[in-house]
Amino acid sequence: MPQDFEQLDPVLRRHQFRADALLEVLAAAQRSYGYLSAPLLRHVATSLRLPLSRVQGTASFYHLFRFTPPPRHQCLVCTGTACHVQGAGGLLQELKQHLNCPELDIGEVRCVGTCSGAPLVLVDGEIWNHQRAPALIEALQELLQ
Repeated sequence: MPQDFEQLDPVLRRHQFRADALLEVLAAAQRSYGYLSAPLLRHVATSLRLPLSRVQGTASFYHLFRFTPPPRHQCLVCTGTACHVQGAGGLLQELKQHLNCPELDIGEVRCVGTCSGAPLVLVDGEIWNHQRAPALIEALQELLQ
């Protein structure tokens, strides 16, 4: 059964189905559907009248595109100067060591700009200040249940 990608239609029309809009269309596709599935890439290729290999090659070149569904939750540790001084590196290591779970994406962000809360993390876009590994691990484990 073919998938319907109608949420992408306004973007395709706005760009007049032009091949030179490939990056904009891929970005819009990922925003709308969360990731670039194989059927979605085929739809983009057909809509823009491009070879599928070009669409796949372009999408795989840029690190911002995902080809699998995103994890349910995201935890980004701030590694800016203030957070680094307050132990962000160790915090990040502890998280990666104790929370290896496909439903949680653990990463880092260079600076969030709220240095007075160091070390801080962004959990699903929300800032959590003054984090320490044991309490943060426990809170994230509860979030994943």
